Amino acid sequence: MRAVAIPIVVLLTGCAAAPVVDAPATAIAPFSAGKAALPKGWQPLIINRTKTPTEYRLARDPVTQEIVLHATADAAASGLRQRLDVDSGVWPVVRWRWRVVDLIVGADNQDRYAEDSPVRLMLFFDGDKSALPIKEQMMMETARLLTGEELPYSTLMYIWENRFPVGTVLPNSFTSQVKLFVAGSGPDVRLGQWKDFERNYVEDYQRAFGAAPGRLIGVGIMTDTDNTGERIEAFYGDIELKRAR
Repeated sequence: MRAVAIPIVVLLTGCAAAPVVDAPATAIAPFSAGKAALPKGWQPLIINRTKTPTEYRLARDPVTQEIVLHATADAAASGLRQRLDVDSGVWPVVRWRWRVVDLIVGADNQDRYAEDSPVRLMLFFDGDKSALPIKEQMMMETARLLTGEELPYSTLMYIWENRFPVGTVLPNSFTSQVKLFVAGSGPDVRLGQWKDFERNYVEDYQRAFGAAPGRLIGVGIMTDTDNTGERIEAFYGDIELKRAR
């Protein structure tokens, strides 16, 4: 019997057991600034209390000697997030780097029972929820009642996908308010090495949702293998917001 899939949208509710008390920031705290603990502002992002959490710890990269975030997931799923309050029109570019050690063989981001990714960068946006279809409003209200936290209006999620080419936009299996954007694909020649990315997320959002985004209200990362049951590790470098060129 197949295990019941947990909607990926649930992770956006955050962790009710560890409420965020810090005020939203205007810049993303760099992992490289951390020492024994994560930089201030980063908080746990829990999908479901029955799921094994992904292990996140700061580590020194043996090549660059920089402090980076090391993620290990063994049939696990959880993430980290930071609250933001950023004008997406002024800071429309996101730059980040990650190192994908290996692919998740059984992952398929079009199958809700196999929707895993070795790395995810998630951007959360504000918007007018009253304008959404009733089904979406009900889902968001149910999440708020269960967790005590509000879902974002929408989420743009950059992933490393097994099959689809870079630039592909994939729908989420549960909600139209989450879109997956393929930033890395398949056994890339730099698989296992650091890879740098720079995307105009406003343009990517416009393409994915057909409209301009609202304010950027959060950022998150996640390495998950809860649906496939595999074991994977990955590394995340600093994430930065930049002005338009």
